[in-house]
Amino acid sequence: MAYKALILEKEGPIAIITLNRPSAANSFDFILMVEIDNALKEVAEDNKVRAVILTGAGKYFSTGIDLNMFTNPESLVGDKKDLPSTAPDDQTYGRGTVIGGLLRIRNMSKPVIAAINGPAVGAAFSLALGCDIRIASDRAKFIMAFVKRGIVPDTGGSFTLPRLVGPAKACELILTGDAIDAAEAEKIGLVNRVVPHDDLMKASRELAMRIAKNPPLAVARAKADLYKAMEEKDIIKQLKHEEKSQEILINTEDFKESAVAFMEKREPVFKGK
Repeated sequence: MAYKALILEKEGPIAIITLNRPSAANSFDFILMVEIDNALKEVAEDNKVRAVILTGAGKYFSTGIDLNMFTNPESLVGDKKDLPSTAPDDQTYGRGTVIGGLLRIRNMSKPVIAAINGPAVGAAFSLALGCDIRIASDRAKFIMAFVKRGIVPDTGGSFTLPRLVGPAKACELILTGDAIDAAEAEKIGLVNRVVPHDDLMKASRELAMRIAKNPPLAVARAKADLYKAMEEKDIIKQLKHEEKSQEILINTEDFKESAVAFMEKREPVFKGK
């Protein structure tokens, strides 16, 4: 699929999605909103992709929704025939929007790493929060700017932020709308780690490749089980769920390959079967 407002690259088992509206700080207009949803759908369905990196072109990760849409929407779409179409699928809520993209990140079997190269604002901040892992450039900033615009957090921000940093810190970030830098984000557990700006993509690729080398069925099941556990209040129910996952995985070819490779003292070759 051809994209106008983002770049989708595939490097072996890794897919890299780059938000590509640098002149507009990678903000989401109508076209980019549809395309981020479509691109994430594409990589989710590509069996060759085992890990995904999401980043931005230029100085910004993204400043969120392009506010010009509310003042001059026609200028951001042009001829309506130029607007990308959304492929039909089982996901209907949020389809063709950043919300649709967020749900694809959470529901897809592949881990998604946000490589945050610069300021992440509003809905883009929420989108980064929805990723499974966050690596930040030392130039990154994070701003829950919603209240300063007279609105409330969306794109799942009110759901994901308190689960990462706790309710008190989430209240502070949401109710003030103040910016925090990468060092503070790392300190409060908002990002996994901060790296020098020039090392961001190298570090993100290395992490993605370490994940991609693992058996994809186990990675997918582990991701799903982790998010289920975050909402489960009964440990017995979660233990039983783990047992079901283990029973499924023990009967896969990849599990048998891992055992044979261990005994033969060689690197395993996983096929996702």
